[in-house]
Amino acid sequence: MNKKHIELIASQLHIKEWQVEHTVTLLADGATIPFVSRYRKEATGSLDEVRIAGIKELWDKFVELSKRKETILRSIEEQEKLTPQLRAAIEDCWEMSRLEDLYLPYRPKRKTRASVARDKGLEPLALDIMDGWKGDCSQLAEKYVTQEVEDVQAALAGARDIIAEKVSEEATLRQKIRYLYRQDGVLVSKVQKDKEEEGDKYRNYFDYTERISSMAPHRLLALLRAQKEGVVSIALRPHREEAPLVQAEKQFLTPEHRSGREIGQADALWQMKEALTDAYRRLIHPSIENEILNEYKEKADKESINVFRENLRQLLLAPPLGQKRVLAIDPGFRTGCKVVCLSEQGELLHNDTIYPHPPANERSQSMRKITQLVEAYKIQVIAVGNGTAGRETEQFLKKIAFPHKIQIFSVNEDGASVYSASPAGREEFPDYDVTVRGAVSIGRRLMDPLAELVKIDPKSLGVGQYQHDVNQTLLKEGLDQTVELCVNHVGVNLNTASHRLLTYVSGLGPALARNIVEYRKENGPFTKRAQLKKVPRLGAKAFEQCAGFLRIPQASDILDNTGVHPESYPIVRQMAKDLDVTVDRLVASQELRSRVDVKKYVTEEAGMPTLLDIMKELDKPGRDPRQIIKVWEFDDSIASIEDLKEGMVLPGIVSNVTHFGAFVNIGIRQDGLIHVSQMGRKYVHNPLDVIKLHEHVTVKVLSVDTERNRIQLRLERAEPREGN
Repeated sequence: MNKKHIELIASQLHIKEWQVEHTVTLLADGATIPFVSRYRKEATGSLDEVRIAGIKELWDKFVELSKRKETILRSIEEQEKLTPQLRAAIEDCWEMSRLEDLYLPYRPKRKTRASVARDKGLEPLALDIMDGWKGDCSQLAEKYVTQEVEDVQAALAGARDIIAEKVSEEATLRQKIRYLYRQDGVLVSKVQKDKEEEGDKYRNYFDYTERISSMAPHRLLALLRAQKEGVVSIALRPHREEAPLVQAEKQFLTPEHRSGREIGQADALWQMKEALTDAYRRLIHPSIENEILNEYKEKADKESINVFRENLRQLLLAPPLGQKRVLAIDPGFRTGCKVVCLSEQGELLHNDTIYPHPPANERSQSMRKITQLVEAYKIQVIAVGNGTAGRETEQFLKKIAFPHKIQIFSVNEDGASVYSASPAGREEFPDYDVTVRGAVSIGRRLMDPLAELVKIDPKSLGVGQYQHDVNQTLLKEGLDQTVELCVNHVGVNLNTASHRLLTYVSGLGPALARNIVEYRKENGPFTKRAQLKKVPRLGAKAFEQCAGFLRIPQASDILDNTGVHPESYPIVRQMAKDLDVTVDRLVASQELRSRVDVKKYVTEEAGMPTLLDIMKELDKPGRDPRQIIKVWEFDDSIASIEDLKEGMVLPGIVSNVTHFGAFVNIGIRQDGLIHVSQMGRKYVHNPLDVIKLHEHVTVKVLSVDTERNRIQLRLERAEPREGN
């Protein structure tokens, strides 16, 4: 294990080196992030998932850097150019850009202007000019005129090409110029000819200038998208455009250059200045410009992915309805409203279609059918998709006189159509069309958002920002990790979970998840966690990683329905034995648990963090950590954007959070925007510090643009909430 890597990670994350070392060891041994953060707190010093993920990311980065160093050292050694000083510089380098700078002069090259000039024997001429030749360079160049070099000017031009390449490959200069671009670079965009009308949505960037170091991620991504679509051209340059050349001259112009005779274009000073200008404009600028743009693009990607991840986390951890009989409706006008009835376990019991809206207007028949279904299937709640005709369907349902109280929920249906046409949807309901599958998805996501939404590509859930513009590999990794953390935070019912939900459980994956489902089909419900060891290919390591996150509500051992890991069962049993009671009585009695002196049970393997977690689990066996779902009603007087007036105060639900603000559903087709500047009296750096996805809020209408379908809002009030 590389001690330097450990030291650097600890320094960057502001944690102890032993915490990094233990965490890396656990991860290298096959432990997952959820398992390490939950069940190995003594080893890590109680690091949370974020810190552990940070350690993994940096460790992987340094491992990749080390591999690159080995490749570079081997390449330079094969060229017989590896000096002790160069080896030391490479081995002590911990930044990829600096490492590539050191390698640049030795990197195998394709044919260049400089390599052509070298082949013609012009390198000695270039070196004389770089050293500050005091005489007439034209006379010096005459002896290099050959059959391949037609005249003095060609010789001098070739020498300048060699100088330009040498300058462009000088690591120290590149670092200094890189710093100028990184800290002081200005990004400039100009609209392309005849693209004004086509690119109207990018009009803010038709003639735009901003320092890149202060540019918000969403603006940079918007600019890069506009460039990709051919609407604008962009360029990155230093704020002081002369600064890179000044730096190059300071480094490469010697006293001999400055003290030479003034003989115009024939002197070494003129030749050097021409070569330096060429080096910067032709070789250094394009390379550094592209590198810094990519660097800030990567930073913008990460920040946007983090916003997406936090939105996704809140979406997945949204309050579940629980096991209720649900009538779910996927609303529509012309094609009707698809209706499904679901059991407490989410099984499809019945499907139908009603036509309460124009053009059919079968309101009476639709009311009768809904009433009959509610009675026949003992429906307790109704879920209505919030898409087209969603608001109208809610209002229609509220006019039905049900025989008993029925709660009506508006459900975000983003991604339901994606699920209904996906392999997952076809596999679950091969005999039903996409409309039935979509309605089932709406009903199930009300019952348990987490269990249902894991079946859908997160990018289709409507909570991202520029998700198609960011690095897709990083996006997938980040979103998969978020789903995994959410699934393991909540825990999974081993006897009802789909194989897709089980896939995200620590230590499992698609193959073992399918094996669990197949074992369940063949052998009936699991009655204890230990039965997992009988599942094909589920070995001791996988059992260790997954067992604590799987719950069995009707298990004979109550601990199998808690977050207590099986490896800690002996501790709980010893606690019960010491009190001369059963484990069940210990769990059932707060008074008995209060008599447990946890310090007595500290061992080398189980310290106070583990013991305190065990006691918390015994306080709430089987309890879902998510909040309780609430009904939220929109203002019935608002049906479309035309009904809005400036100054109105309305209820709403946050539908998406971005870097620049939050979008709020106020019950009409078009969401309104609360800009970050309208979120409070003080300046808000991060909207997620103020507002959360699906939060119930009260907003004030600031402006309405019916032509562009834009609504500007101000945050008036948010409901008190607990953190997930």
